[in-house]
This record gives sequence, C-alpha cells and structure tokens, in this order.
Amino acid sequence: MVKIGFVSLGCNKNLVDSEIMMGACVEAGFEITSNAEDADVIVVNTCGFINDAKQESIDTILDMAEYKNKKCKFLIVTGCLTQRYKDEILEQMPEIDAILGVKEMLKLPDVIKDLYEGKQRIKVFNDASSFVYSSSMPRVIATPSYYAYIKIAEGCNNRCSYCSIPLIRGKYTSRPIEDIVREAKELAERGYKEIILTAQDTTKYGTDIYGKKMLPALLEELEKIEKIKWIRFLYSYPEDLDENFVNVVKFSSKVVNYFDIPVQHVNDRILKLMNRKSTKESIRRLIEKIRESFDEVVIRTTILVGFPTETDEEFEELCSFLKWAEFDRLGAFMYSQEEGTLASQLPQVDEDIKQRRYEKVLNIQRKISKKQNRKRIGKEYEVVIEAKDRNNFYIGRSQFEAPEVDGKVLVFSKNRLTAGQFVKVKILDAFEYDLVGEIIL
Repeated sequence: MVKIGFVSLGCNKNLVDSEIMMGACVEAGFEITSNAEDADVIVVNTCGFINDAKQESIDTILDMAEYKNKKCKFLIVTGCLTQRYKDEILEQMPEIDAILGVKEMLKLPDVIKDLYEGKQRIKVFNDASSFVYSSSMPRVIATPSYYAYIKIAEGCNNRCSYCSIPLIRGKYTSRPIEDIVREAKELAERGYKEIILTAQDTTKYGTDIYGKKMLPALLEELEKIEKIKWIRFLYSYPEDLDENFVNVVKFSSKVVNYFDIPVQHVNDRILKLMNRKSTKESIRRLIEKIRESFDEVVIRTTILVGFPTETDEEFEELCSFLKWAEFDRLGAFMYSQEEGTLASQLPQVDEDIKQRRYEKVLNIQRKISKKQNRKRIGKEYEVVIEAKDRNNFYIGRSQFEAPEVDGKVLVFSKNRLTAGQFVKVKILDAFEYDLVGEIIL
C-alpha cells in the first residue's frame, strides 16, 4: 500500500485542510504515515501569509525533497504558498512533482495516481471554483483525542490592507449551521471534549448565507451537545463583538471565558489605513465590557508593528494602550510587505525600526502576562492533561489556555494521569507564560 506523509504548516485552518486531504487519501485506499522516512509520497501544506511563513514553507519543501533520495518517490505541495505563487513555484523548485490550489484539495488522490501513471510536473488550479468542506467528507483528525478544530467558514471579505488572505482564499463562505452541528456531534461521539471553532473571521459567520451574524446562534446549538465539555471560538473581530456575543459566552456553561480578538493597532489613523472597522475608543469600550461581564476572563489579541507610515508617536500610543488594557495573551508580528495589497504601496518602515518596536511590545507583554498569571495563584481550575513532563509532573491546560498558542499548566500529581483526563488543580506559582499547580484529590 502506498504511504502518504503530510507536513502541515501555518494556522489551525490549514491543519483542518490537511485533515481533509488525509481523509480523502484514506478513502482512496492510501495509508497515512507520520514518518517522512517511511513515506512513498510527501505532501507539504504550506503557509504564505507573511515573509517568515513563506520562508518556512520553502525551507520545509527543500527539507522534504531530501527524502526523494531515499524511499519517497513524489513531492506534492499545496496550500497558501502554491495558491499565491502558482506560476513561479514549479519553475523555481524542480524538486516538486505536483502543486494544487487551496480549492482543489479533494483532487489530491487523483494527482497521486496520475504521478504513479507517469505524468510529470502536475499543476491543478481552478480559481473560479470555491471549496468549503462538509461533515460528509472523511477527515483524519491530527490533534490529540480530546480536542478538534471545526472550520465554520472559508475565505474573507474584510480586505485589511496588509493581508493577502482574500487574494488567496477568496470570498467569505459560511457552512450551514446544521452541517457544523452534525460534525460536532460526530466528534463528541468519538470522544472529543473540546471543540474549537475557527475561520478567518468567526464573528462574520452566517452573514453570507443567513443575512446576519449567526455565531451566537451556532454557539447555542453546540451548547446542546451533551458530550462536549468546552467550546472555544477564535479570530473574532472587535467591531462585531457586541453585547449579544458577550452574553452568549457569559451565560453558557460550555463556551469558555476566552476571547481571541486581533485588534492589530489602536491609533485611529493606522486603523483606517489598515482598513479596519474599529477605533481606539470602540476597542477600549469592548475590553471594558468584557472585563466587567465576567468574574474571570482571558482576552488574547494580536498586534502588528511597523505598519507603513507608523510614526514613533503612534507606536508609543499603542504601547500605552497595551499597558492599560493588560491583555492576558498577546501575539505580535512585524509588518510584512505583501505584493498585491494596498499597504504594500505605502511608504515602508525600516526593518530595524520594526524589530525594535517588536521587541518593545514583547517586553511590555512579558510583564503584563506575569502579572495576570500571578492573579491566578491560589485559585482552583479544571485542567485537561495533555502529556507527562517529568517525574510526577504533567502538562495541561485550563479553559483559559488555547492549544498551541498559549502557555501551559504544569501539574504535580503522585497518581498516574492520562492525556485527555480532566482534573482539579490548585495553582501554586506563576511565570510569564506558564502556571504551576498540584492536583486536588
């Protein structure tokens, strides 16, 4: 049996795409392997969002190409990088045997068969098509057995001036509520306790097919699924997070008190140039509303530094706001000039200035993160165990930590714990990103 190895780069949305492709390969009679040395065919699902991600994708392609000197016969590349550079990538990287666009992922098994039949340098794209997966499609879940992502929509209509995603992924397309609920029920029956909703913008969910924002209604439907313990939604835009959204989370027993809100900046001139719909004042009011609505809540955000024409004064305004807002979690990125975007045509900020601003934001956030974490000392939380660390310590997460991007809870227990087990933990110590606690019997 032909063995297919997958390397999935970038965001969790890309991971879902990889899971769908793996499902299609299994249905077609192929075997999936996690060992590149054992693979007859290697598929790299790339990211092309910013320059660092592009470079990682290129480096990974070249690394995987080395296995063609061993057992691997064919190297296939798909994802955002191929969609963005479909006219250049095959020409510039002869190591690649086939490329697929992001809307053609279900054709992967056919491409593999074509390669084995002797076809060469295959290129499969259809920019006019659209693709949104459904619960009826086979899917090989790559996350641990207790949490899974559900992509509720594809594409984006926001047209932020720095972002190439609409050029790559196309217009915003929601999945029907019934299909998402069906998938969540199937995952729950298979033992998945945490469902994480993802999209380029989850708060716009439903606007294209229902004519209004339907994420609150979707969350209420998912709440009814008995075997689901935690529901988390990511990538919620600040201009759409109104009181209705906040109340759905507040009064839910399953939607976790965790808001992922990429504000990007707070200076009104920069926000306008970014084509963002929020203002400094609206962001401030939203943070205050969320904080006052919960006894305990975590707010995560994303900040972009070095946006074209950003002045020292505008950057300092951002820093002052971060100190006031005290975001519990923060991801920072240096602006990446992406061809085809409006921001790429603006006067650019020097790379060394971007780097200094990036480092300053991270230094500010380290202090805030430690302060916020120390507030949790002495409190008790339900924690899902993810792995054994060393001796009698285990690694876990509470509802206030999203997988892959946030810190961990280091749990001391003399009793043996297993991955996916939920336990009560008392927090004893806190650091910049991680917490330390002991199990409560």
